[in-house]
Amino acid sequence: MAANCSSLTPSPMALSGGSATSSATPRLLSLSPTTTARPSSLSFHFLSSSSSVAASLKCLKLSHHQKRTKLHSSSGDFGAVVTTKCFASNPDQLKSAREDIKELLKTTYCHPIMVRLGWHDAGTYNKNIEEWPQRGGANGSLRFEVEQKHAANAGLVNALKLLQPIKDKYATITYADLFQLASATAIEEAGGPKIPMKYGRVDVSTPDQCPEEGRLPDAGPPSPASHLRDVFYRMGLNDKEIVALSGAHTLGRSRPERSGWGKPETKYTKEGPGAPGGQSWTEKWLKFDNSYFKDIKERRDEDLLVLPTDAALFDDPSFKVFAEKYAEDEKAFFDDYAEAHAKLSNLGAKFDPTEGFSINDEPAAAVPEKFVAAKYSSGKRELSDNMKQKIRAEYEAVGGSPDKPLQSNYFLNIIIVIAVLALLTSLLGN
Repeated sequence: MAANCSSLTPSPMALSGGSATSSATPRLLSLSPTTTARPSSLSFHFLSSSSSVAASLKCLKLSHHQKRTKLHSSSGDFGAVVTTKCFASNPDQLKSAREDIKELLKTTYCHPIMVRLGWHDAGTYNKNIEEWPQRGGANGSLRFEVEQKHAANAGLVNALKLLQPIKDKYATITYADLFQLASATAIEEAGGPKIPMKYGRVDVSTPDQCPEEGRLPDAGPPSPASHLRDVFYRMGLNDKEIVALSGAHTLGRSRPERSGWGKPETKYTKEGPGAPGGQSWTEKWLKFDNSYFKDIKERRDEDLLVLPTDAALFDDPSFKVFAEKYAEDEKAFFDDYAEAHAKLSNLGAKFDPTEGFSINDEPAAAVPEKFVAAKYSSGKRELSDNMKQKIRAEYEAVGGSPDKPLQSNYFLNIIIVIAVLALLTSLLGN
């Protein structure tokens, strides 16, 4: 796609994107307040008559619902109608979609708006509401026009246009998972931390399941710190997580003609990438690092944007503890950000399977070897009971027990050492 979305800012602290365009080609947006007439909204920068046929049946489910499948046999008869249960999203398709998203990011520089899309779908969560989907959260509701028209979501239609070809290609993944996959992948591809994501989110099915407007934070409220707490505490997030998530403002820029915030152009944005213009929070606004905290703290560069909600991170005593830490320690920021992002992406979600699943190819943990005394006997004779008791005593002396296998074979090592010493003693004696 020829469009370039690098001007789109992310954030739980990011601003809403610019106005949606009717053009099929996504416009360049900035994460900024949606209009000058209204306080801007803060974005979050998301079997079969035969056993052989049963074994080959594949899940072709298009949503989280179960799909009833009829199989036609070679004899012309239809097989039994069965119910095939599948996860909300297909793990293999999610992996493939992730690679397509990486290619999309390379050609469109749309990292900021993808972060914002995932956050805005999840950021409507209300911890005080138990029912799904009334509680909001990461449920794919942002694909519906009624929610796209919320002021805080202005311009996110462009992110949806970019992702729709990927969704069309991989029909057995949900929008809720796709939004969060794109958000986490954007952070990682911009140089940020690996997010410990899980998938299997279920989509809402109709527009009337969308949350009401007004659950997302504003960019310039009268009392920024209090406002941030009101909104993020409602989601179940704490001060550390508020500050860590704010650090995503290291990505993106704001355009005054669309938001009322920022400069038309700065020395950091006049040549893009993407359409030139707007004002960024950081000098390298497509690189995820801790420069946001450094720049907000110093406030020495007038070409860098500082919103009231940004300034509050160093003005509020509780926020300041974490902001100062992240300005000095990028690893601490990355660690806390990855944890907070993963938590945000799960808010309000209903998972299928209920525990979710990972799409990272992680090696299985080694299973500790259980103790079997007979294993350590030599020759054909079985060990006597007395000898087994002695071995057990030695085994437990170094931390082992029948219910708690040793992580490594300490006893065998001890036997080897004793045998070597005995051999050396015998040789020296001779």
